[in-house]
Amino acid sequence: MDINYELYKVFYYVAKTLSFSEASKALFISQSAVSQSIKVLEKRLNQSLFIRSTKKVKLTKEGELLFKHIEPAINLIQRGETQILEANSLNGGQLRIGASDTICRYFLVPYLEQFHLKYPNVHIKVTNGTSLQCVDLLESNQVDLIIINSPNKRLSTVHNITDVREFRDVFVVNKQFMDINTEDVELNELQSYPILMLEKKSTTSEFLHGLFLKNQLDLVPAVELSSNDLLIDLAKIGLGIAFVPDFTVKDVPELTEIQLKEELPKRKLSVVHNHNIPLNYAAENFIACMLEDAPLK
Repeated sequence: MDINYELYKVFYYVAKTLSFSEASKALFISQSAVSQSIKVLEKRLNQSLFIRSTKKVKLTKEGELLFKHIEPAINLIQRGETQILEANSLNGGQLRIGASDTICRYFLVPYLEQFHLKYPNVHIKVTNGTSLQCVDLLESNQVDLIIINSPNKRLSTVHNITDVREFRDVFVVNKQFMDINTEDVELNELQSYPILMLEKKSTTSEFLHGLFLKNQLDLVPAVELSSNDLLIDLAKIGLGIAFVPDFTVKDVPELTEIQLKEELPKRKLSVVHNHNIPLNYAAENFIACMLEDAPLK
C-alpha cells in the first residue's frame, strides 16, 4: 500500500500529543490540514485511528497498534537526518542516553561532566528508567545508547553490549537500631529480618528473587521501592536490611555490610547500543570516554 510518509508523520504527532492543535503547532500547518490528513490516512487504511470528542482525542486499539510501529520509525528517520547534518562533528547535535537514577548518580555523572566540558555544544539528553525500561527506550530509538545492569533478560542478539564495570550487591544494616550479627551470616538467616529492596520491575529485584529461589528460600520483602537512595535512607533509620549495589554505600558510615558465607555472583554495568543502527559521532566519543576511564574492577 502506497501511503505518503507525511500522513504517517501527522499521525505520529497527533498520537504523541493526543491533540490536533498541538500537532498542528509542531508541524507548522493548520489544524484543518491535520484533521484532513488523518481522515485520508484512516480512509486508506480502512480503520478508525482516533476516538474524537469535544475535549480530547484518544487512540483506538488500531491506532495504538499503528503507533507502536510508527514511533520507532519516525525516531529513526529523525535520528538519521540529524546524523547526516552533523556527521563527523561535535560542534552540535545531540547525545541521547538511557540509564537508571542510581547509575546516573553513582556512575554516569563524572563522564557526563567530562564530555560536556570537552564538547559543550553537544546537547546531552538523559532519560531515566529501570534497566529493563531502558531496553525499551533503545529498541524504540528514543536513545542512542543505554547504561544498564547486566545480566538483563531483555537484551537480544541485535544489541552491542560492552561491560564497563563490575560490582557486588550487598546487604547493609544500621547496627545502632538492629541487633544483628554481620559476620559469616548465612543467607537463610536474613529471612527473619525485614528486607528492603527495589520493586519487581527491576533487574536487581529479579536477581535477588532468583538468588533466594536458587537456595530454596522464600523472599518476602518488607519494603519495595523504586529508588536505591530511599532504601539506603530507610536502612539508616533502622527500618530493615537494604539490598543495594556496593558502589552506592561506600560513603555511608551509618551502614555496615553483612558478610555472607555464600558468595553472591557479581554483576556488571554495561553500555549497550543497537548494532544495526550506526552510532553518531557524539555517542561513539562518549562510549570511548567511558571505556578509557572505567575499566572493570
